[in-house]
Amino acid sequence: MLMGFAAYGAGSPDRAKISGPNACAECHKQEAAAWKATHHFKTFQEMPRNAEANAIAQRLGVRRVKSESLCLGCHFTVQNKSGVDETVSGISCESCHGASAEWIKVHSGYSGKTAQTESKQESEARWKLAEAKGMIRPRALYQLAKNCLGCHVVPHEELVNKGGHRSGSAFDLISWSQGEVRHNTWHSKGKVNEVADAARKRMLLLVGLGVEIETALRAIGRATTRKVYAFEMASRADRAREKLAAAAKAAPEVPEIAKIVELAYSAGLMLNNERALTAAADGVSKEILRITQKYDGATMSGLDSLIPKPDTFKGKPRQAGVTD
Repeated sequence: MLMGFAAYGAGSPDRAKISGPNACAECHKQEAAAWKATHHFKTFQEMPRNAEANAIAQRLGVRRVKSESLCLGCHFTVQNKSGVDETVSGISCESCHGASAEWIKVHSGYSGKTAQTESKQESEARWKLAEAKGMIRPRALYQLAKNCLGCHVVPHEELVNKGGHRSGSAFDLISWSQGEVRHNTWHSKGKVNEVADAARKRMLLLVGLGVEIETALRAIGRATTRKVYAFEMASRADRAREKLAAAAKAAPEVPEIAKIVELAYSAGLMLNNERALTAAADGVSKEILRITQKYDGATMSGLDSLIPKPDTFKGKPRQAGVTD
């Protein structure tokens, strides 16, 4: 274990509350089949054999990437059973939707009835309770984006500066969520793996860029040396705020976007500036949440020219209708 660092990724769920992907797959067969075709699934077998990963591990003094390293929080799902950690899969359901031990039966229980007999009020109460117990539903865009960018923007300086790990992915929330990881089949009962509609894509654009800025600002604030990590986090923040400035011009009816841009430029992208950078990031966080609470994307057509096209989607989404 690297001393001085937690083995958890930035958004890692509570290991003691992990149920594991098989628990989800009991009902979500189509979604599980889609997952098994992704890099998220394949990392469980492929990463320990990957030459680049092993070179990084060697530079950091790590012997086993599956059991004792910073790799666990972002590349694997770890379940704590009777006080013992066990790596059970690659990146899986609970990496994004939250550790499920306290909500899995609530969300699928139909209030003790059936889908046909549960009332609307009971359904609303059930979902509210599941969320209170830690479920991150698809509508919780800010929390989902935080989980994505908590790993796609590398959360540990030493991984990059000492280990030679990349500082992050060329990530955007639309292209990556609508590519191979897309598993939007539940509401069509497995008939269609639906792509996000225009309104949803607009929200994905704003929330994704906002969280990217927030994450990069916090990373710069934590950085301690003028090396690759700090430089690349500053470049990332700069690119994201430029894109969001374009969005602010395209959608002036959403003043919160301009406020995020103002906050993003309010703190210098430099070392020894953690207080100002953290304050800016906190402000950005509040504005993103305000956007998710006030808007649904329906009136933001000005953003459409900024939306990544399908040919940029990361990987090929699985067609619905077949279970492996």
